[in-house]
Amino acid sequence: MSARFAEKLRRFAEVAVRVGVGLQPGQKLYVNANIEALPLTRMVVEEAYKAGSRLVVTQLYDEQLTLARYRHAPRDSFQEYAAFLVDARLKALDEGYAWLSIVSDDPEILRGQDPELIRLASQTAARFSKPFSDRISGFATNWCIIGAASLRWAALVFPGEPPEQQVERLWEAIFAVSRVDQADPVAAWMVHTENLERRVQQLNARRYAALRFRGPDTDLRVGLAEGHLWAGGAGRAQNGARCVPNMPTEEVFTTPHRERVEGWVRSTKPLSLHGNLLEGIRVRFEQGQVVEAHADQGQEILQHLLDTDEGARRLGEVALVPHSSPISSSGLLFYETLYDENAASHIALGASYDECLQGGHDLTLEQKRAAGANDSLIHIDWMIGSEYMDVDGITPTGLAEPLMRKGEWVD
Repeated sequence: MSARFAEKLRRFAEVAVRVGVGLQPGQKLYVNANIEALPLTRMVVEEAYKAGSRLVVTQLYDEQLTLARYRHAPRDSFQEYAAFLVDARLKALDEGYAWLSIVSDDPEILRGQDPELIRLASQTAARFSKPFSDRISGFATNWCIIGAASLRWAALVFPGEPPEQQVERLWEAIFAVSRVDQADPVAAWMVHTENLERRVQQLNARRYAALRFRGPDTDLRVGLAEGHLWAGGAGRAQNGARCVPNMPTEEVFTTPHRERVEGWVRSTKPLSLHGNLLEGIRVRFEQGQVVEAHADQGQEILQHLLDTDEGARRLGEVALVPHSSPISSSGLLFYETLYDENAASHIALGASYDECLQGGHDLTLEQKRAAGANDSLIHIDWMIGSEYMDVDGITPTGLAEPLMRKGEWVD
């Protein structure tokens, strides 16, 4: 590890701890990381203690061990789950731990494996993990997700480069879009999140009834939930800590109405899902529900996803991202939703976020549904924006106001 690279990695760890997680003095930290990210994980632990953490707990996972299960485990065992791990995570939240995830996954780790086993395992994991994922997305604590380069991931992003340069180039891309290569990354993130907050305030003031997306193979009207709120950038956890849940982030997002989505939409980037790549997704909505769905690659995986539960065929999020975002401007396809969703406007099948509904944290499930919010075991973002996409905000009286033209904000 060169001194220059080590310094950038250290700065990335510091930004993740102090800005991403927003770790508070004396607060404990739980780190869940891919074993491929071990060098970064070690630096994160050091930076957390420097920031005043009393205890940092790490949990490492290895995708090769997951692959071994698909190759050798009994087929009738894929609905089993180590529920005690979820119990431990819930207890950590109860004890006030902050949470950091470091993803470094091979987007095609399960390519060629039985789609039925993938369906069983993913649905089982989603069902058991839902109490924890609901609390994390509901800001029960301050939390963040970041990425770390790995050999297999880098080879997919830079297939034409010599192997020894692929990981280096992916790291440099991660540093750039995470603002780590700027003179003062912490200050840069403060400016960026303030800009996103201004956009959020503008959209909340407009109180649109719907959004309309028009582009190649897309004409989609997304009704917005009653009492919807826009969010983006930094968030405030229930303990009062300010955190940036996704690093990088370029989006502003809100809650669609689960019954008021109509029309056709086509994906503009591949989706990495359950160790497989889905490409050329095209779906049609009627009264909020997907009634037709096609994928040029990954059709069976897509169908299994839609069949997860009733809410899996409805939208839980709609997000706006300018085509000129740093991720899009890089010209790279990351094959990782954390990055690619911040290159383009997107929608998400599945569960809504409580933060995007007025009083959402205090509403019952029935009250949320009455407002139009959706509930599901899944929340899967996929990209629909491009330099050809126009977006209008539709007022309650039916007036269309231009929000984006050719993928850029209209100011």
